Amino acid sequence: MLQRIAMLSVHTSPLATLGGKEAGGMNVYIRELSREFSRRGVEVDVFTRSSRPDTPRFQELAPRSQVAQIIAGPESSIGTDQIYRHLDEFALNTLVATAPRQYDIMFSHYWLSGLVAMQLRPRWRIPFVQMFHTLAEMKNRVAQNELERASVQRVNCEGAIMHQADRLIAATPIERDQFIQLYNAPAQRIAIVPPGVDLARFKPMPKAEARQHLGVPPEHNMLLFVGRIQPLKGIDTLLRALAIVKAREPQLEKDICVAIIGGDNDSSSKIEQNELARLNSLRSELGLEELVTFLGAKDQDSLPYYYSAAAMVIMPSHYESFGMVAIEAMACGTPVIASDVGGLSFSIEDGFNGYLVPGRNPEALAKKIILLIKYPLLREQLSEQAKSWVKRFSWANVADELTEVFEGTIANYYDMAK
Repeated sequence: MLQRIAMLSVHTSPLATLGGKEAGGMNVYIRELSREFSRRGVEVDVFTRSSRPDTPRFQELAPRSQVAQIIAGPESSIGTDQIYRHLDEFALNTLVATAPRQYDIMFSHYWLSGLVAMQLRPRWRIPFVQMFHTLAEMKNRVAQNELERASVQRVNCEGAIMHQADRLIAATPIERDQFIQLYNAPAQRIAIVPPGVDLARFKPMPKAEARQHLGVPPEHNMLLFVGRIQPLKGIDTLLRALAIVKAREPQLEKDICVAIIGGDNDSSSKIEQNELARLNSLRSELGLEELVTFLGAKDQDSLPYYYSAAAMVIMPSHYESFGMVAIEAMACGTPVIASDVGGLSFSIEDGFNGYLVPGRNPEALAKKIILLIKYPLLREQLSEQAKSWVKRFSWANVADELTEVFEGTIANYYDMAK
């Protein structure tokens, strides 16, 4: 019976503010899953790199779950390539911090954590299950310049982890196929378990109440983007689509406001800072200053108000392994317009709970935005269908499926060791 899990999240803490540097869907996944296992009586220790010396070494995440801040390199915000050089130190200090605790299994997230799990497995003598959340090969396929490309080192490490992990978790059948086709991963080790959504937190509320809470005029149709400020999120496509909407349907402009949630002031994040500067310049060039507001990062407690206040959530990404924002929005009863890529192709049923459009296509996106603004009854229909559809993604269901994977992996590991 599963009793204690070691969760590895080397490069980012589940306690980080969402929308900031390296803080997004993976953080939510680790935090909410840990809390769900805690509710079941399973202890979870999450190990992450300490990026601030004033942060407590151990912080409670739930009654049976804690986050352990492990020293590995400078206690400051550094890039993943720099973190890579301190993984040996992370593994060693994790062993020191956990002695004499024993775990049933490791669940590692992102490639850096997988490398640490490979070091800890022979020391702890337990199996590890790996989830990547994003893949270097897929990021490189949509990269528009060298700065956006993942390193060859990361690509090679992901391939090594896929062949060393006891089990691999893919969020969708599409991602499972990417594991096999891009990395030659062993198909028999892959389990498909989608992420979940906190249905107690993300639930419908009256739009008037949500808009009043946020100070949004009641007659406005708020279009919402939530995510990191990175080129692969396609925010420039959204801005260009808005310019088309403005030119084609000028009477709609007075009733539209666009909120972009994400980004922070971390000067070490060159990609985010460069992208925010580029988007601000594009906003001015397109004459959208009065229409579009960059709100920065927001905490998880405020997001349900934004989702509920919005007429639609827009995800113009070039790549998403799953797209947790989409199911959070739908749980609040808000339809989603998303690029037909990766996990979004799985989580959006076109014409049922939202719309899929070709990626990097402002014209197609503009048409769907206009459609949903002009036909509120259509929005209501999509909203009702979204609320019903998303119930399958409760964290309880996710934990049930992962428990089955974990227990099977543990049994097989000890059978192989005999």
